[in-house]
Amino acid sequence: MTPAARVQSAITILDSVIAAARSQGAPADRLLAEWARGNRYAGSKDRRAIRDLVYAAIRACGPVPANGRAAMLLLAERAADLAALFDGTPYGPPAIGESEQAASGGVAPAWLVERLTASDIAGPEAEALLGRAPLDLRANTLKASRATLVLPAEAEELPLPNGLRLPAGTQVEQWPAYLDGLVEVQDAGSQAMCLAANALPGELVIDLCAGAGGKTLALAAAMDNQGTLIAADTDRGRLSRLAPRAERAGAKVAETVLLNPGREMQSLGPWQGKADLVLVDAPCSGTGTWRRNPESRWRLTPQELARLTQLQARLLDVATQLVRPGGRIAYITCSLLDDEGAGQVERFLAANPRFTPTPLDLPFGTPRGAGTRLTPQHDGTDGFFIASLSAA
Repeated sequence: MTPAARVQSAITILDSVIAAARSQGAPADRLLAEWARGNRYAGSKDRRAIRDLVYAAIRACGPVPANGRAAMLLLAERAADLAALFDGTPYGPPAIGESEQAASGGVAPAWLVERLTASDIAGPEAEALLGRAPLDLRANTLKASRATLVLPAEAEELPLPNGLRLPAGTQVEQWPAYLDGLVEVQDAGSQAMCLAANALPGELVIDLCAGAGGKTLALAAAMDNQGTLIAADTDRGRLSRLAPRAERAGAKVAETVLLNPGREMQSLGPWQGKADLVLVDAPCSGTGTWRRNPESRWRLTPQELARLTQLQARLLDVATQLVRPGGRIAYITCSLLDDEGAGQVERFLAANPRFTPTPLDLPFGTPRGAGTRLTPQHDGTDGFFIASLSAA
């Protein structure tokens, strides 16, 4: 493919990404994969170049652009060599018209920028949300230690007991250490959240929003497979992926529980008032993960944020029914909005006086309300909020 043809292909894919963002359709990485399957003539270098163009345009645009061409024109305004490819050659983009308007740049749609600013995420802190994330690994202590791991590439040791960092894009899925379950892909921030949850051997631990089980596996390792670990979720598809992951990791999960949304306690009744730890890794806006999913900021609306905050409050209420006196709730979101973090916990504590926040000792993060917040700019991790809430 010519460089101009790559640009036009990126524009075509961006049109699909924009339409999907407006309709809550497929994510950008899936649309890129579908395009590659339908255009076998594109070689690996072509696909890589097109992917880079697509994601560069997504990161550059704040509000949802009118179309893929407007998004690419924004990049062209910043790079003369890219603008020169709008020359009307076959398979390339038509020349830029005098009245054509590029998309608007920025960090996010205006309403969301306001919410971030109100949560003290602005300037470099906000801009860092759109950088490219590194690849972090967690040494699985059920099978190995960080000191004894032998990896095909040199990894940076993180200030976490089992954390390692590799450059973005490192292909670890075929490494023997990965295939044998010696390491798991897990962002350093997520590892820190599991460390703060402080699951201990012999405890009854409930992962209330387990999903596909990334944090569940970390909890099992922290517990050294001693105790009872329950993984629960409302998503059957995601929960079904936990079993093969746990087998590969050698992780003992006592039971997986499919929950009925709004009626969670119907399935969780056997553990009511018995849990030492309930991990609430709540569904959220994902503002802390934009480095990995930059188009997700185009999908969020004020109405969806309101729905998520209501869901988080309800899940915290479920957790209060599960935790025993003297037990604790670890509340986590991968959001940097106070609506879902410090503000959510403040409302919870006001309504539940038997719970008190416990200070956290973490190698990352800064205090935020009754918890701790991690950001890409300050900590080099995905964005997270965590609070540990002890029951009287």
